[in-house]
Amino acid sequence: MNNIQLVLEDGSIFPGKSFGHPGSVAGEVVFCTAMTGYPESLTDPSYKGQILVLTFPLIGNYGVPGHESDTDLLRYFESDKLHIAGLAISDYSEEYSHWNANQSLGDWLKSSETPGIFGIDTRAITKLLREKGSMKGKIVFEDQDLDFEDPNLHNLVEQVSCTEPVTYGDGEHVVVLVDCGVKFNIIRNLVKRNTTVIRVPWNHDFSTMSYDGLFLSNGPGDPKRCDMTIAHLQKAFTTDKPIFGICLGNQLMALAAGAESYKLKYGHRSHNQPVLQVGTNRAFITSQNHGYAIDNETLPAEWKPLFINLNDQTNEGMKHVEKPFFSTQFHPEASSGPTDTEFLFDDFIQTIEEYKKKKQQA
Repeated sequence: MNNIQLVLEDGSIFPGKSFGHPGSVAGEVVFCTAMTGYPESLTDPSYKGQILVLTFPLIGNYGVPGHESDTDLLRYFESDKLHIAGLAISDYSEEYSHWNANQSLGDWLKSSETPGIFGIDTRAITKLLREKGSMKGKIVFEDQDLDFEDPNLHNLVEQVSCTEPVTYGDGEHVVVLVDCGVKFNIIRNLVKRNTTVIRVPWNHDFSTMSYDGLFLSNGPGDPKRCDMTIAHLQKAFTTDKPIFGICLGNQLMALAAGAESYKLKYGHRSHNQPVLQVGTNRAFITSQNHGYAIDNETLPAEWKPLFINLNDQTNEGMKHVEKPFFSTQFHPEASSGPTDTEFLFDDFIQTIEEYKKKKQQA
């Protein structure tokens, strides 16, 4: 296991050992406090370009699942490949045991050409990122040094989106899913609710398509770089067809409505983010992964906050006061994480059924 270093742009250096691909990478260093779910996190497209620091001390002890497919989707992953730039952990377990384990985490990283570093103080790194905010960093392997890089300067959504339309399921309700880096469990949750999901690229002009409901997926990076998606959304807002957005989808809907987005200091990446449903006493524990947020003060009059983060009071979703448009900043589909808010998919299907009924009566 060769010696490598995690280097931050503020000059901090954390020496460790390699357990992944022997190559240097640069990216944005972020931390996630989830205790489980590394196969799902590492394949979440929202982590594109990021060096992920996992705060749970022991990683790798349950290995990595096999690549079985279910309804044209990998059963145990959130996309068909790893999207992180690199992985940083405290203690790596070479021995693994789990009923569906197929290989070790280290072998998976090597086959995916993704570097991993362990034996570093992830608690110290997390405290540093909480104080100074997410920052550029690099995993440097031996003498393979390279420059720092800010992935948010690129259109990361374009890099993770599909390039051609793909159809899943054969249900009654037709849902166009705008793929900005969609997690597979979003598709699973839609398909099992009697839908036909048509997954289209991030810049696809869905205004020319026939559908019952529109879905905006999660994804990586700065939402303002998805200018074509925002323009298409503005046209969709002139109709009454139901729209549901998750994570980046929430931000894109807000920008299309005229609100403003901003970068959070260190983002929300965990399984334990508490959110309050506005106007109620109902709170939910949610799974989240995002570095940007919407400024509630900039929401137009026809839009209202739907959920608020109980830790920092940031926007966690919004809804239109008249039309069947709503969104969440958190992940109702979880995977990994709590499923407290999965009912929001049922709410979306209900709005579709109501829309179709009104259309038939007209």
